[in-house]
Amino acid sequence: MTPLDPITLSVIQAGLSQTCDEMDLAFTRAAFSPVIAEANDRADGIYSAEDGSLIAQGPDGLPVFVGAMQESTRVLVERIRAGITAAPEPGDVYIVNDPYLGGTHLMDVRFARPFYRDGKIWCWLSNTGHWPDTGGAVPGGFSASATSVEQEGLRLPPVRLFKKGVLDQEIYQIICSNIRVAEQRIGDVKAQAAALDVGAARLEKLLDRYGDAVVEQAIAELRARAAEQTRAHIRAIPEGRFEATAWVDSDGVVNEPLAIRLAVERAGDGLVFDFAGSSPPCTGPMNSVRSTTLSAVYLAMRHIFPDVPISAGAFEPLEVRGIEGTFLDAHYPRPVSGCAAETSQRIAEAVFLALVNAIPDKVTAAPAGTSGNFGLGGSDPAKGRNFVMYQLSGGGYGGSALGDGLSNGCSTIGISKAPPVEIMEQQFPILFRRYALREGSGGAGTARGGLGLDYEIELRRGEARASFVMDHGRFGPPGARGGADGAPNTIEVVRGGVSHVPQHLSKEQDIAMRPGDRVRVGTPGGGGYGDPFARDAEAVAEDVRLGRVSAKDAAALYGVAVADGAVDPAATDALRARRDREVS
Repeated sequence: MTPLDPITLSVIQAGLSQTCDEMDLAFTRAAFSPVIAEANDRADGIYSAEDGSLIAQGPDGLPVFVGAMQESTRVLVERIRAGITAAPEPGDVYIVNDPYLGGTHLMDVRFARPFYRDGKIWCWLSNTGHWPDTGGAVPGGFSASATSVEQEGLRLPPVRLFKKGVLDQEIYQIICSNIRVAEQRIGDVKAQAAALDVGAARLEKLLDRYGDAVVEQAIAELRARAAEQTRAHIRAIPEGRFEATAWVDSDGVVNEPLAIRLAVERAGDGLVFDFAGSSPPCTGPMNSVRSTTLSAVYLAMRHIFPDVPISAGAFEPLEVRGIEGTFLDAHYPRPVSGCAAETSQRIAEAVFLALVNAIPDKVTAAPAGTSGNFGLGGSDPAKGRNFVMYQLSGGGYGGSALGDGLSNGCSTIGISKAPPVEIMEQQFPILFRRYALREGSGGAGTARGGLGLDYEIELRRGEARASFVMDHGRFGPPGARGGADGAPNTIEVVRGGVSHVPQHLSKEQDIAMRPGDRVRVGTPGGGGYGDPFARDAEAVAEDVRLGRVSAKDAAALYGVAVADGAVDPAATDALRARRDREVS
């Protein structure tokens, strides 16, 4: 077959990406839940009819869903062929959130729709949205003390929620009978299905314009190019074995850290990620399922090589092994609510830590690495209804060879952002008493880590229960190449004027709250990159003037004396000379 000319190939690539973009946009604009409509905790993609492999995903889709949606589509195709799941007809839409069938945690609900051409399935259109609640022991699903998946919520295998385009009311009522604030879910369900309708219409136009054969040829060529581009990047990595260990604070039940031990080996133009020696399956909800572990590795490499187009080809040179028998390959009935939002970020962190010394110009120090999952559920007497609020938050990015880390950036795993405080205060009986950058939280370095977030929420009326599944409370995000660690996560709950700090520091559930009670959270700052004493003195002085670093820390951490917002050259020289003597 004659290769496609570059212009046609580029236009088709853009058309596939635009199809996913429009699905994302339709989903976001039509959804009811702030976590989707405002925070963008969702993704849409196009997947192969043959094996469910990724064809395209929009650049604004949540990256952690890249591998997971590919796995869930693959499993769906296999179950249909095996006769386990009912075969589709045009207009059918499947729903699934089972973490052990290519999912993440139960709150990430996937829809999948077959796209037909000439009576045959040409591809699958799929999306994922984070539902605020799927039942379980605590509002919001983040049960820090769960010891089985049943305590986390309703688990759905692939079933047809829409049949020939019509919502199956019997299945829908089963779902609604097992979740909180069920009356609000119809908005998200219809938004999720409508996004797939948009994708089908846009894809139809693309195929009509270029023809099925040309688009199929373009998809195959784009996949091959993505694989080769990844291999080219890998060939620039020094050959060898690069090791690192990342730590999870605890599993929420047993108050001991969990180790993610990783050895990355470059051989030829491939990379092997070996997690052998990581902690065994844990009691609490920080287990990761296989699909999430794969996704975490893929998204970490997307951070390192962002120019590689998103397709299954980008993952072909990457091999993940050694997860069997560890908490990174959970099986039923292990609880998994922390896998997608927290453990996945520790996996990505392990990749960064392993490769930062091998390719220092491509990799940053560790980012905040937590989504800050805060669930609050209860009753609002003013509105006469129950509510479930899910708050996620940003943190500092790690410093890098290019400069300081971003402050209050979104989590490692995605583009989800905290919903505007005004929206949250309108929707729920809360008041934000504070919402600011967390001064001094960035790790010191030649390039400073970005600052985390400091916020405080007060319950205004009614009664509620608060639950937290966060991380980096025991250990701050590690610095790199001589940089200091970022500040760890902090949680404080003030009830009746009495302060309470969770025993597990970053995890606890079912904390009863009454009007006037408050929750204050400090999210981690990013790790520093490079020797702090090599940081430009004027940059340190600017940090002091803007409140990012105190004058005391400027002297202690950077060896820079700042008085009245300006560098004191003589005192600075003395501080740095003393450090040089101590080091030598």
